[in-house]
Amino acid sequence: MPLFRLSSRLEFPPPWLARSDGLLCIGGDLSCDRILLAYQNGIFPWFSDNEPVLWWSPDPRLVLYPSGIRISRSLGKKIKKKIFTLTVNQAFEQTIQACSQPRKDPDEGTWLVKEMQEAYIELHHKGYAHSVEAWHQDRLVGGLYGVGIGCMFFGESMFSFQSDASKAALVALAHHLETHGFDLIDCQVTTDHLCRMGAVEIPRYRFLDILGRSIIRQPVPGVWDCTTIPSF
Repeated sequence: MPLFRLSSRLEFPPPWLARSDGLLCIGGDLSCDRILLAYQNGIFPWFSDNEPVLWWSPDPRLVLYPSGIRISRSLGKKIKKKIFTLTVNQAFEQTIQACSQPRKDPDEGTWLVKEMQEAYIELHHKGYAHSVEAWHQDRLVGGLYGVGIGCMFFGESMFSFQSDASKAALVALAHHLETHGFDLIDCQVTTDHLCRMGAVEIPRYRFLDILGRSIIRQPVPGVWDCTTIPSF
């Protein structure tokens, strides 16, 4: 498949024209309108420093049905002991900055470059990007962020400074979204970590079909109005 180059026009090629590795097109910008259009078409940005903006639509797609979240015995014990306090949208900028930190080697860099962080912070201010935070003794120890459109949540990244903190945040998010009528959490690409928590691969065509119906549905009111959410 050819690699498409975006112009200043607000448009994307069809996602099924992506290469076998999921890369669809290159260029464009990270304006809120372009990112939202991308998500609505099953496309997301992902690139590193010193690279142009790269847009992806992998096949298969990793997704998590909110009702299908899987909780290990050890994680369940921590959740029941209420080791973590789980909040929504109380520390979005802190969360995205923590997600941008390299996981192992501090010199390896990050895909969450400054331009990406600024774009999602703007989406947060516009009411589209949301974070779930895990706190322990008033310290932010884990969390995740993503974008909500209709009844679809597009997960972007998560971090953990304390064992199981990000997992607790994901469990809380899944139960919260199930309660509010969401269809899917888009996990984008396959990782063992997310598969162990219940995420599954589905063909891109099936993902796009669910996506088309989900983004036009309205969730139960108040989904992002709360400040704290329980894990169960």
